Amino acid sequence: MTTDDEQLPPAEPPADQPPAGQGATPDAPPASSQAREWLGQLQQMIDQIAAHAAPVARDVAAKAAELAAVAGEKAGPLAKRAAERTEAVGARVADRSRRFAEEIRNRAEGAEPTESAGAAEPPAESAGPSDDETAGA
Repeated sequence: MTTDDEQLPPAEPPADQPPAGQGATPDAPPASSQAREWLGQLQQMIDQIAAHAAPVARDVAAKAAELAAVAGEKAGPLAKRAAERTEAVGARVADRSRRFAEEIRNRAEGAEPTESAGAAEPPAESAGPSDDETAGA
């Protein structure tokens, strides 16, 4: 390991490169101009690729929009049928709930004070859905 007091001699450049203070050979462009040239070529390649890819990207986007339109057209009637069935089922559930609440109120009004609530048996018709209620579902 080296300490701060020790200094290493400067590294010598390879034989094919001039020393740092002497500059580049007259026929070789400086590194910064060569880098700019490469960046310019790279930018031209990117621009060409973008120019060729833009129509393809537009075609893909147009096809995706067409598919979304078809899906929307086909989903509309299906959603409408689902909404109609949901409405019908909701109406049946609401009607059944109203009848159940009415039965509970009638039992509470007609029950004798000595009977316990657990001893009362539900009528046979409220034990489950009737045949005509399950046929529509």
